[in-house]
Amino acid sequence: MRYIAVSLVDDRLDSWKDIEAYLKRDVSTVQRWEKREGMPVHRHLHGKLGSVYAFPAELDEWWRGRHGAPESFPAPSAPRRPPAWMIAAVIVAIALGGALVWYVARSGYFWRNPIANARFVRLTDFEGTEEAAAISRDGKFVAFLADRDGPVDVWVTQPGSGEFHNLTHGKLRELVNPDVRTIGFSPDAAFVTMWVRKQSAGGGPAAISVWSIPTLGGDPALYLEGVAEFDWSSDGSRIVYHTPGPGDPMFVNDRTRRAQRHIFTGPAGLHAHFPVWSPDDAFIYFVYGAVPNNLDIWRIDPPGGKPERTTSHNARVTHPTFIDRNTLLYLATDASGGPWLYALDVNRRISRRISFGVDRYTSLAGSADGRRLVVTLADPKRTLWRMPLTNGVAGETAALEIKVPTNGASAPRAGPGYIVYLSSTGDHDTVWKIAGGATTELWNHAGAHLIGGPAISPDGGRIAFTAEERGVAQIYVMNPDGSAVRTLPASLEIKGPPAWSPDGQWLAIATTHGLEKVSLDGQTVVPLVATFAADPVWSPDGTSIVYSGRDVGTTFPIRVVNADGRVPPQPNITLSRGARRIVFLPGTRELVILRGEMNGQNFWIVDLDRRTERQLTNFRATSPSATSTCRRTDGRSCSIAIRTNPTS
Repeated sequence: MRYIAVSLVDDRLDSWKDIEAYLKRDVSTVQRWEKREGMPVHRHLHGKLGSVYAFPAELDEWWRGRHGAPESFPAPSAPRRPPAWMIAAVIVAIALGGALVWYVARSGYFWRNPIANARFVRLTDFEGTEEAAAISRDGKFVAFLADRDGPVDVWVTQPGSGEFHNLTHGKLRELVNPDVRTIGFSPDAAFVTMWVRKQSAGGGPAAISVWSIPTLGGDPALYLEGVAEFDWSSDGSRIVYHTPGPGDPMFVNDRTRRAQRHIFTGPAGLHAHFPVWSPDDAFIYFVYGAVPNNLDIWRIDPPGGKPERTTSHNARVTHPTFIDRNTLLYLATDASGGPWLYALDVNRRISRRISFGVDRYTSLAGSADGRRLVVTLADPKRTLWRMPLTNGVAGETAALEIKVPTNGASAPRAGPGYIVYLSSTGDHDTVWKIAGGATTELWNHAGAHLIGGPAISPDGGRIAFTAEERGVAQIYVMNPDGSAVRTLPASLEIKGPPAWSPDGQWLAIATTHGLEKVSLDGQTVVPLVATFAADPVWSPDGTSIVYSGRDVGTTFPIRVVNADGRVPPQPNITLSRGARRIVFLPGTRELVILRGEMNGQNFWIVDLDRRTERQLTNFRATSPSATSTCRRTDGRSCSIAIRTNPTS
């Protein structure tokens, strides 16, 4: 995590010595001013008298209030009236100048990167993961999630103090959700707020609410029941929030909580996250679309009405944060990867990327005056592991790491005698193969990014995958040695990775129309499902295709369709977001799935015919990703190649 002081922020004065030097007075004088005249000086959490800091802007404001405004000067005598021709010339010059100013302003000539001269200060360096950072409105406190003490907890610090306090100590379990703003503050910074998901004791749907805990420590308490995200208006008189229901119903209320007004609900399967008031409280901005990678920033009037789209990314977009009345910062991915920092001019609807280099951001928040930002950065460290399956539950010690020469690895798939996986170079993805102790690159195309992972045909003789370049997705098919690469027609409007039929003649593909199966030559397309479908997998007997449905809140259902398009009885399987990748154990009707919290999932086997389940792994320190695979290696067990979660 890094704490960012942007260029328009005055550097903080971190001691009495700095403060006296800034005010050009001795230390006894400035301490007397602080005690007797209310000069703004701040103290760190531990409360030591000498551990103080101040901000030049606040000192300047106090000084002006103490000494009054500068003296006024007498108005000059009225000049003589100029000739008419001179007045006309001035009017023409003003008109031309105004037109020129308007043109260069619209063209962005005067635009300046708001963090061009930012001073970056590292805030934490914990072992493990830090994520979802938030900063109080006054900029004095930063809260974040971290697993420094084992479970993921809420932590708080004052920037520059070097002290970190665990607020929750394992009292609240499910705190992680990368698709919403999980951590925040009350307007007065007295409480840290957090998104919490609690499992139902009777096995029903999990309950999502916002909880709070005193910033200086105490017991957690319910803050907004049944609410997923919220934001207070700048004057603290109104609150906007959404519930986790289908379409994320959004409401505005006042401080009494007795004036609720419904302002927006999207269609089922679409999401409206990260609501935030504009500084003048004239609009509510939010991220809207299909999670995780088809989103943009929209805005709506507080009384309701038709929302307006303000960006055109159609990508992963998160954490909108105002730094002034005209500038909204946020995170977004693009064709080269990310997420990166972007700035939106909300008046001109112009977005610009403002971060460059290799840093990838996972959260962003700002103080109310926009002078201080806090971000979390992702460490793209990913590794492959092999986990043997037994009749019992395997722990982490049973996992064996698969060494790779690339800078990270993801989306492993197992074939007969080999494993293929993806690696990213930052601006594009590549496909690699491990066989016989050697690792070779199979496919590399500049500017292309893979959607999901590769799919290996049942006989191991072909590899198919979906790659996107310049907004167009195509399916590639190649031999296991990377030769004979060809593409299927681009007119399929592909939205995900393919899945092979057992006979190797068809591919099941999620498209904008739903779920379709396509012949290997691309000439025959058969619609199967006309609603949302993602990440299909073909059953080994070829009779059915299992896929995942739309997200509702933080979960999604598993669906089944027969290969001929008929709809059989549906399984009662609901999984958490981030666990869409499912596979069949070869030769069976058993699915390998990921179950558990979004930050702590394990492999389970589900028998679709018997409707039974059993746990396969017990990961504690790390969690496998949803890009894993399983392939039977003998009659009693199989191996799983997994990708561990990245740290931040």
